[in-house]
Amino acid sequence: MQTRVARLYGQKDIKVETQETPQPGEGHVLLKMAAGGICGSDLHYYQDGGFGPVRVREPIIPGHEASGHVEVLGAGVSGLAVGDLVAVNPSQPCGTCRFCHDGLRIHCLNMQFMGSAMRLPHAQGMFRDWLVVPAIQCVAVGETVSAAEAACAEPLAVCLHAVSRAGDLQGKRVLVTGAGPIGVLVVAAARHAGAAEIVVTDLMDAALERAIAMGATRTINVSTGADQLSAFEESKGLFDVAFECSAAAPAIRSAIATVRPRGLIVQVGVTGDALVPLNALVGKELNWIGSQRFDAEFAQAAELIGRREIDVRPIISHTFSIDEALAAFEQAGDRSAACKVQLTFHS
Repeated sequence: MQTRVARLYGQKDIKVETQETPQPGEGHVLLKMAAGGICGSDLHYYQDGGFGPVRVREPIIPGHEASGHVEVLGAGVSGLAVGDLVAVNPSQPCGTCRFCHDGLRIHCLNMQFMGSAMRLPHAQGMFRDWLVVPAIQCVAVGETVSAAEAACAEPLAVCLHAVSRAGDLQGKRVLVTGAGPIGVLVVAAARHAGAAEIVVTDLMDAALERAIAMGATRTINVSTGADQLSAFEESKGLFDVAFECSAAAPAIRSAIATVRPRGLIVQVGVTGDALVPLNALVGKELNWIGSQRFDAEFAQAAELIGRREIDVRPIISHTFSIDEALAAFEQAGDRSAACKVQLTFHS
């Protein structure tokens, strides 16, 4: 069976090609892919050929947030039926390393993550018409939501994990810096977790409008109204928790300045080295922790989307056919208009 794939060869070099798709073996399913979102890492691969030390060193099919319909069940597969709409978990921990044995599969030493250029050979991703994948990586989302919504399970899982790192948010005052797709989904996850007040900062009005749609109680455009955020520095800081989703040095400094003493900053955004005011971090005895990817949160994300307990539709800004992959990646790079840009398959 022939399938179209969007294959990236390097910086600004993406082509739509065809290749063979095998039939599913034992424990696997064949999916008729429906929708796939372009993530920030996909965009870095396209725009810059990678990010930090991770570089595209051989051709790679991007895409690690996607959904599809079950077309064929391999031998021994149970719990899924032909026609089911499923969200595909891109994580493939080995199950045998010391972190997997310790219940920290998120830190698996041999993790294969679909669409990632971290290892050689690269782990191929999901931007294709047909995909064979282990059935254990498929989570049915029900019949109520669209394939586009189901494809948002992966980024929502990232945000649910970040919120879980913060502990109990019930009644808390929360800052979210950066209103890209991850930032606004953190807003939704924090709202679902019971945060009482969620203030969101960004440089773009369009992004901040989506933050309101996802549950923010107030937004601040720091390019035009930075003084509004400064008011939260009163009495050594007024926020209980900050989710730093931009990886921008000014945003990190703002989080340190506006979180109360012994408050918490969850670092979600990633970058290279950044200058940090350590004196303020130490003087306020702040807790600054990292958060990456997800584990059990993927199934939770699929369930919340399937019941629309978290409605992800406001973040989906643009849709392109796989044949328009180049245009889709270019659109995804325009933060003034784009939030979550998705590809669709089987035209």
